[in-house]
Amino acid sequence: MKAVILTISAGGGHNTAAKAINECFSERSIETVTIDAYKYFNKYLSDVVENGYLFSTKYVPKLYGKFYRMAEKKSDTDIKMKMGAFGTALVLRKFARFIAAQNADVIIATHIFAGELLTILREKGILDESVKTVGIVTDFTVHPFWEETNLDYYVTASELLNYQMVKKGIPEEKILPFGIPVHPKFSKKISKHEARGLLGVPNKDTVFVIAGSMGFGDVAHHIKNLDKSGHDFQIIAVCGNNKKLKAHLEKMKDKMNKDMFVYGFVNNVDVIMDAADCIVTKPGGLTVSEALAKKMHLILIDPIPGQEDRNSEFLLNCGVAIKVSETFPVDEAVHLFYDNKIKTEYYDRIIDAVAKPDAGMKLGEFVEKVCRKD
Repeated sequence: MKAVILTISAGGGHNTAAKAINECFSERSIETVTIDAYKYFNKYLSDVVENGYLFSTKYVPKLYGKFYRMAEKKSDTDIKMKMGAFGTALVLRKFARFIAAQNADVIIATHIFAGELLTILREKGILDESVKTVGIVTDFTVHPFWEETNLDYYVTASELLNYQMVKKGIPEEKILPFGIPVHPKFSKKISKHEARGLLGVPNKDTVFVIAGSMGFGDVAHHIKNLDKSGHDFQIIAVCGNNKKLKAHLEKMKDKMNKDMFVYGFVNNVDVIMDAADCIVTKPGGLTVSEALAKKMHLILIDPIPGQEDRNSEFLLNCGVAIKVSETFPVDEAVHLFYDNKIKTEYYDRIIDAVAKPDAGMKLGEFVEKVCRKD
């Protein structure tokens, strides 16, 4: 059995989901080929999409948020607004030849643009009906334009999104609420004591702060507020590829009251999550899914207007997160976490119900059954 996994580099979540699916499928001995659906065929186009998303979310986030809201509000009678129409025209011919050569049983799209490519291939009769197509919705909402695709199945973060999907015109029988796929390592857990030993940090209360991949938000500001807390905890900060932030935090930590351990890009986020009591993070779909898989308590900061606002709404309405604001800073949020035992016990129960640590494995199992049946 063979699966082609299509991603597009606009934000880190789509690539992370693709890697997670690849890992889960490999454990089930499903052959996989993963490509960036634009970069593979037209690097210039990929750069335009990736840099455009980075610029808009980092430098003009309110404008990005307004466009996202406008897209959400477009009615069923509006002319279709194919987000990837220009990109589709540039890569479609090469993409069609590539897909034909793969002889795949299933093709999985972790981004709406890739889903549109598959839809056009199907409409033109280029993609054989026997090849199953699956879209992965990588947030706790249904992004605009997924309703303009025509795939066989759609994987969502939760069955609580079924109503929203059906409202958008996607048949319920196509919806697979398996959860956003995360790497299998996030479904395993070790004790805080063991995790802290592996990291070489003291065995004491720990707050994990992780910066978003796009560099949006003011992590340093939140850490300064954490340092004001009267609770005795240490901070682990992961900056990812944001070298400027890492250098800034390294300078900050010598002047802080609390101990802080600063990292750049790491491959052991799962171990850091096990070492920590709670996580301070932007509400990106993949990071949140990984944290929930680890049964972590979420403190949300600096959502990007658009899909991350919707993620915040979903998580707060489900009761699995605390959200920081100008009038409710992060030190107060952490105080609420540590000192309100009734609330933390409640969070534990709700997290158990919302978390989907085996999403990737469930998708692999489903793909095997469907393709074997056909």
